[in-house]
Parts: sequence; structure tokens; C-alpha cells
Amino acid sequence: MKRLIAGMLVVLFVVTGALAMTPEEELEAWKKEPAYGKKIKVGYNGGLCTGTLGLTHAKGFYAAEGLDVELVRYQGDTVTLGDALGTGKIDIAGGHIATLLVPAANGVQMKFTTGMHTGCKSLCVLTDSPYKTTKDLVGKTIAITTAIGGSDSNITMRFLLRDGIDPVRGVKFKTTDSGAAVLAMQNGEVAAALLSDQFIQKFLENGTLRIIRSITFDDDFKDETCCIFAVSKNIVENSPITARKLTQAHENCRKWIMANREEAVKLMLENKWASGDFDKVLAFYNTLDYSVTDETTEATLRKVIDDYKTCGILNKNFDTEETLARVWDGVLMKK
Repeated sequence: MKRLIAGMLVVLFVVTGALAMTPEEELEAWKKEPAYGKKIKVGYNGGLCTGTLGLTHAKGFYAAEGLDVELVRYQGDTVTLGDALGTGKIDIAGGHIATLLVPAANGVQMKFTTGMHTGCKSLCVLTDSPYKTTKDLVGKTIAITTAIGGSDSNITMRFLLRDGIDPVRGVKFKTTDSGAAVLAMQNGEVAAALLSDQFIQKFLENGTLRIIRSITFDDDFKDETCCIFAVSKNIVENSPITARKLTQAHENCRKWIMANREEAVKLMLENKWASGDFDKVLAFYNTLDYSVTDETTEATLRKVIDDYKTCGILNKNFDTEETLARVWDGVLMKK
């Protein structure tokens, strides 16, 4: 009978969020979860944008929630991260919605539980080029630094869609690395490139590049959630208290970052979770808004799902609300 009552308490807590358990009751319920007492593997690819994951560990926010975690380095974009989360090689990770939404919507075993920040990529052209808007790029080639179907092409297609340009046939894409993308523009091989805001800083300062579209600075994108916190679906569904604690730790770290950006950058540089000159890294870091709400993240996901269906990135027959429910579980919104 006691076990039945404890199980009912967990169900009520997770489904309605209306039942406030005492710390003692929550601990007893938590002990019954499969993930309780297990080491949680935090996937991290070394990017500054997702440095929150390392900071959450370094500043003790995971430990404060009673969690035992280890950072697990992985390389790659959509396929690598989706495979790692879906197969249990890692338990949580962070990345672009543009990277993670498609595999999550198509069945990879992960759920998003909160947002990370706004930002952080822009569509650039050479300063002395004739291209002023995306409409000037119709029929041209755009360089991207991820594979077709990865974050860069997906972000660019949303720019085109928003600007009334056919996102599928309007432009061509060429995959390359960031440095080669700049050279390709200078050699006339491509007209523009979708690049990280951190990477383009020096090229903006020396007058080589200028921005014509940005998810960081443009009014129609700047308030959207860019990167998102992803948790193994197994943990979200079978260890919901663990999922909430992981998400709460990340939320607490985001609040700390908003008040301690300089210390955050120092810690990331010291741990090689970021690279570059301190002042330049800080300048970029200050463009990221870590105060995005879960309501904003949910609205962003809904909007991106609709855009991806229109662009053909997601199956056009997907129901938006059903897809949202498949990928999103704002666990802190239920508190």
C-alpha cells in the first residue's frame, strides 16, 4: 500500500504539477526512479554557446540538486548528437533547435525541457559586394558550415521563407568550414555564408564582412530561443524527478550567468570550453540572452515546426501540436 501511494504521488506531481511534496516525500519518490543514484552523462561538444552545461557542473548546480554528473565530450552535429542521446551514450545535451528539432520530431529518443539562450548566427556577405538583402541572393550559392539538413541550412531556409523567397529552390548551398567560407566569398565561389557570430567578429571589425540577416539581431528572430536543453526521453518519462532536477540545475546556472558573465567567460576559457581573446569572447557572450522563458521556448518551437513543414525540412503532414508534444516537456512550467 505504501508503494502504491508513493507511486500515485509521483504521477500526480509529474502530470499536474499541482501536488506539492515535502522534501522527504520527494526524496522517497525519487529513490524509486531508475535514474536515482546513477551518474548522469552530460554531452558537450566544446562550443561556447552550450558552455552552460560545463558551467552548471563547475559551479555546483547539479550537485546542489543531488545529482552526480560527468562531462562527456562528443564531436559532430545533428547525426552524432541525436545518435548519442537516442542510444544512451549521453543523457543530456544542448544545441541549436535547428540541429535537434528534426531528429527529435522524427523519433530520436530525446525531449526538450527548457531553452538555453537567444542568438547566435548571421548570414554574411563581403562588405564591398552588391548584395544588400536575401532577395539579392536568389539563384546564388550560400556557404554553410554544417551538412545539408543541419543547423546552418535550416536557419538560412527560415530567413528565405520569412523574406518571401522559395526556401528550397531559391538558392544553392555549399558545405565548407568557416575559414574556407570567407575565402570562397572572396574568390567568387559563393555569394554569402551563414556563420557563427563569434567567428565573424574580426571580419566585421576589419571591414571584410557585413551582416544582411541574423537570428541574433533581426527583430523577427532576436527574441526566439536559439539553443535548447535536451534530455533523454527515457529519463523524462521514467525518471521525471531526475529530469526536473537536471533542468532546474541548468535554470539556476542560467540565472547565475546573467549576473556573472565575466566570471562565466573566465571559467569557460580556463576549462577550454571556449577559446579566443577574453574581451572578444565576452563581447560575443553579451549578445546572448540567457533569460529566455519556457513560454518563449515553447512558442519558438511551435513557430519553427510550422516553418520547417513549409520548407520541407519536416513532413508537411505532421500536426504541429502533436509534434510539439512529442519533442517538448517544459518540466519547470508544471511546478
